[in-house]
Amino acid sequence: MNWRLFSRLSVYSTKTQLRQYTATGNHQLSNLDNYGAILEQFPEGIQMSFAYGSGVFKQQGQSDTQVKKNMIDLIFVVDDSYKWHHKNIKQNKKHYSCLKYFGAKQVANVQEKYGAAVYFNTKVQCAGREIKYGVISTKQLITDLLDWSTLYVSGRMHKPIRILIPPTKTELCSAMQINLENAIHAALLLLPETFSEEELYEQIAALSYDGDFRMKFGEDKNKITNIVKPNMAYFRKLYEQILLKEEHVKWSIKQGVLEQYPNQVSQFHHLNLLPKTVQSNLLACMHRRPGKYPDLEEIIRQLAFDSNCADYVRQSIAEIVKESSRSQSIKGIFTAGIVKSVLYSSRKVQKMMDSKK
Repeated sequence: MNWRLFSRLSVYSTKTQLRQYTATGNHQLSNLDNYGAILEQFPEGIQMSFAYGSGVFKQQGQSDTQVKKNMIDLIFVVDDSYKWHHKNIKQNKKHYSCLKYFGAKQVANVQEKYGAAVYFNTKVQCAGREIKYGVISTKQLITDLLDWSTLYVSGRMHKPIRILIPPTKTELCSAMQINLENAIHAALLLLPETFSEEELYEQIAALSYDGDFRMKFGEDKNKITNIVKPNMAYFRKLYEQILLKEEHVKWSIKQGVLEQYPNQVSQFHHLNLLPKTVQSNLLACMHRRPGKYPDLEEIIRQLAFDSNCADYVRQSIAEIVKESSRSQSIKGIFTAGIVKSVLYSSRKVQKMMDSKK
């Protein structure tokens, strides 16, 4: 873990973190009357759970009826992947592909060692709704939130989620907050001197999509706008306190306009607080240029004065998304099975074709 991130971790307490998440409409703790029937179908041991996506939050062009018909996306965070899958295979054997015949240990190994360290079961009928649920270990989630090792789950947590089982571990709660701060620092490096509030949230939402091959084929081309526009209030409640404390940006709330001064001081500030994996990619990117090979601190100082700083940051983030989305999609063929994978992909393609119309 980056020592600067470790120092930021100590600032937050579990109680403070949960209060913030409860207060924000975007990440509010859910009324379990709506999701309790689903959660009851799964074994104990889920340390945190949240729902996300178009089956939970309305997107542009959708009616309330459509939202209720869409598949619900869920993430289950567990401390011990092997123990949880062992119990879940016994309880919900039909959810799994043929990998279940190799045992829970092999399922956990596939989850931890390949793709984005998430194991998805998709197109599951549960309590009258179609759901897709991903299982990730607490350790892996914290690493992704702090370092953006894959930007797979951490990227989803930049956008609307509905917490069903709140986290109790201080380290996880703190990592969730730092992940949001990371998103602000990255977005500000990519935005111009003056931009709208909506443009800020669209840039944040785009962080985990740039580099994803599915955005070229298989996803709604208006996906980012569709997510942000009907959920502006949620995004504001989520990022408002971070923006108000950020001294390198001025926010005229009534006008919905933000201003920043992208000089070497502000760029150095944001670069220095980027997640570890982004910084590592920046280092590798700069080493491809001719000349001497400076260390990370020197690279950050150079980039702070570089007019192409935003391009390097964008490329470094896109490389993370490119690798994790590709490897996770390949893993999905085995974890979901061929039939479910084809059905799921065809639905994505249909959404893309509908957006073109």
